[in-house]
Amino acid sequence: MTWAIRKGSQMAVYPRTISWIAVSVGGLAMFLIFGSWFLVSYPIGSIMRGYFYGVNSSKELDFVISLGNSSATVPAYDSNLDLVPKKLPSDKDIVDRKFESGLNPPPQSSSDRPPVDKNSAAIDKNLMPQSKSPDATNSSSQSTASETKKKEDERAIPSVLSSQDGSEPEAATITSNVENSVNGGSVSNNSISNSNDTDMGSKNDIDVKSGGLPDPNPLPTNGSKTSDLGCDLYHGSWVYDSTGPLYKNDSCPVLSQMQNCQGNGRPDSEYENWRWKPSQCSLPRFDAKKFLNLMSGKTLAFIGDSVARNQMESLLCALWQVEVPKNRGNRKMQRYFFRSNSVMIVRIWSSWLVKQRSEPVDFAPEGVVKLHLDAPDDNLMEFIPNFDVIVISSGHWFAKQSVYVLNNEIVGGQLWWPDKSRPMKVNNIEAFRISVETILTALATDPKYRGLTIVRSYSPDHYEGGAWNTGGSCTGKERPIGVGELVENKFTNIMHDNQVSGFNAAVKKLTNKSRLRLMDITEIFQYRHDGHPGPYRSTDPNKLTKRGPDGRPPPQDCLHWCMPGPVDTWNELVLELIRRDFEGNQISSS
Repeated sequence: MTWAIRKGSQMAVYPRTISWIAVSVGGLAMFLIFGSWFLVSYPIGSIMRGYFYGVNSSKELDFVISLGNSSATVPAYDSNLDLVPKKLPSDKDIVDRKFESGLNPPPQSSSDRPPVDKNSAAIDKNLMPQSKSPDATNSSSQSTASETKKKEDERAIPSVLSSQDGSEPEAATITSNVENSVNGGSVSNNSISNSNDTDMGSKNDIDVKSGGLPDPNPLPTNGSKTSDLGCDLYHGSWVYDSTGPLYKNDSCPVLSQMQNCQGNGRPDSEYENWRWKPSQCSLPRFDAKKFLNLMSGKTLAFIGDSVARNQMESLLCALWQVEVPKNRGNRKMQRYFFRSNSVMIVRIWSSWLVKQRSEPVDFAPEGVVKLHLDAPDDNLMEFIPNFDVIVISSGHWFAKQSVYVLNNEIVGGQLWWPDKSRPMKVNNIEAFRISVETILTALATDPKYRGLTIVRSYSPDHYEGGAWNTGGSCTGKERPIGVGELVENKFTNIMHDNQVSGFNAAVKKLTNKSRLRLMDITEIFQYRHDGHPGPYRSTDPNKLTKRGPDGRPPPQDCLHWCMPGPVDTWNELVLELIRRDFEGNQISSS
């Protein structure tokens, strides 16, 4: 069949466009070939995951729901569910589920801090007990930390130290003679670099001396390397370091304003430059990249009160200088994910670390908090197996009003005991000891938990001359306390010793493959009365920062710590303990 084309028809011009059509078809073919290659090399799913979640591989993250303060609703998934990458040593491709839960009320502020007896500042050095700062590990065999050693005349210490109103824990200062054992695994002397300890000690070092002893139960070594397994981290000197802090107050967006001392107008800054230098070993300057590499694929959780938040923010500020994390938290749990090494930093609020209820119990009415001292906080226990390192912080809330319950029986109370004819079996000091034993025993016996638990000892405050609401002050303190100038605080001492006692009791019950370490900062931080915000708690230009005509100091915070400041030392110690623990496990398994 032939086509007949009339003269003058538009079909007559087609032959002139054949070359254009050929070019178009060729271009389309090239586009399809390039597009196919691009999709194979860069899957669109990975690009979308990387954009929204900061994860490049589907092996690293299956699903994420909660981002910041917003949440995505996805059919067939619990709104509290999140899956977070967790690379285990045995299989780096394993992805563990991470769950969110637990009530996370606003952090304790300087205007809502726990009370304590203003008489607790009574000082008698001869009454103070001696204690040991133990630590334990469970490698091939379980080692038990030594019990707290107390002087015979300790019996003279009052058993109840409480106030009549809602005041905050008073702070004087203490020196406790602590026999510190080492905190777990060790690092080779040759592996610790002093390259960062430059120009230190140029301003009269502040020595902190008390009879420290080496660890009676060091982790085993393979005999092929020199190791500082017996190195004591908690006796040494505060030395001036002109290199300055790891970060600046304006370089960390997660820093709470109440601890942003420079941003709030504090005129001095020398407190930022003092570093802790153990006398028996080196404590390296915090290395953010080294921390992220060491914690690769792991999760570190801070559990406790507002001082735990203080330490968590300090760590985030240091890490922020090398990488900006993804915010994976919500109102229930703070979580920050560092994409480069798949490291998650978590904070869970738990004021007392034990189960708390508001419902009526026996003669205790609704409204007052009931603490079940023999049960751990049920808002956090189901998530414990997902953590590789836990840092515990507690103590100051035991001066707040609460009722103590043991075996479903009311045994005591703080700022609450309506029937004076009933004998009180447990006071707030003993309640603190029981709570420490309870939470640590729960961690030490959970068959699914295999991580490292670091118990940061009681953090001292420095309200001199009264409590936070009765004229206590830390204004004008610009450098650490000198040796011989330290005044003991009986309340801080006995809280520390009860915490150590609870720690020791839990160590004896350890049955799983987790490890317990005591990070004993109480004594050395007695010297850092210069590290608190004081009256510089806000940006208010009209805030009071000087004493009034009557000599009374302005309202101030002498409990929490400035950032940057002394609190950054805690995370240098945490990094050292983690490094010793991980290295110790490698040595034990070799």
